[in-house]
Amino acid sequence: MALEDAKTQVDTAITRRGLRGHAWENAFGGATSFLRRSYTKDLTGVDLAITGVPFDQAVSHRAGTRFGPRAIREASCLQPYDPPHGWPTDPLEEMAVIDYGDLAFDYANVAAFPDALTDHIRTILAAGAGSLTLGGDHFITYPILRAYAERFGPLGVIHFDAHSDLWPDDTPGRIDHGTMMYKAVREGLVDPARSIQIGIRTTTEDYLGVHVVTAREVHERGIPAVTELAKSVVGDGPCYLTFDIDALDPAFAPGTGTPVWGGLASWQAAALLPDLAGINLVGGDVVEVSPPYDPTGATAIAGAHVAHELICLYHWARTRR
Repeated sequence: MALEDAKTQVDTAITRRGLRGHAWENAFGGATSFLRRSYTKDLTGVDLAITGVPFDQAVSHRAGTRFGPRAIREASCLQPYDPPHGWPTDPLEEMAVIDYGDLAFDYANVAAFPDALTDHIRTILAAGAGSLTLGGDHFITYPILRAYAERFGPLGVIHFDAHSDLWPDDTPGRIDHGTMMYKAVREGLVDPARSIQIGIRTTTEDYLGVHVVTAREVHERGIPAVTELAKSVVGDGPCYLTFDIDALDPAFAPGTGTPVWGGLASWQAAALLPDLAGINLVGGDVVEVSPPYDPTGATAIAGAHVAHELICLYHWARTRR
């Protein structure tokens, strides 16, 4: 961009006239929308809505992921200039992508939160857009999947995590980030035969039929074998991808509530995600970024990169639907 053109830009997150195109502005100034997308509640003509859910009242140990959406957005401002590396298309030029802002909810009325989030995602889906959600703790995926299952039926899920989140929990109304996948499978929101978990390195007695690839298996089997397995498991049906940042080893993502050693390296995630191109991705999320435990900001940077790859995967799927 020419200097004279740059002088005419006045915070495109607010002033952009269309919903497409990159933001050629200083990364250190302006509104911190995700990738400097337009901040708007208008879903007209939108293909993908980025939304934040700053909820962390379901954590079992260290809170702080309520600050995750803001940190991921800020980190994303480092990367809005160029087309994504390694992709043959440019989703920000070819799709209408907005920052829909955060879900508003009463932090003191936790029982009302799940329905509020399901309604929030319903609104996005009813407008014909997909959602990419920035968390927040991993419980948020469960109410999101409710909205998606209403629209698409039982979903295949690709779940990156150190934990299966399949621990038994049959107590109505109980809110726990470690049992969200158990509830989603039991409720029929997720088809376990079409679902796979990648990066697991904690023990669960019953995986309820969900395919599991441990972190050690990723290290030993390699990227191509794991991505081909994942693609064969989810098949051509609607697929949702949820990425818990603790799928990465704490050396790469220390800012999370329940870190576990032996996880994926950043380069492995950077290779795994684009190699999943071809799945019928209808939505996704990045969760468990907890900025208070990482003063370097590296965890939020990783989360922003994951979210950017999910945009690319969504666009790739959308062009083939």
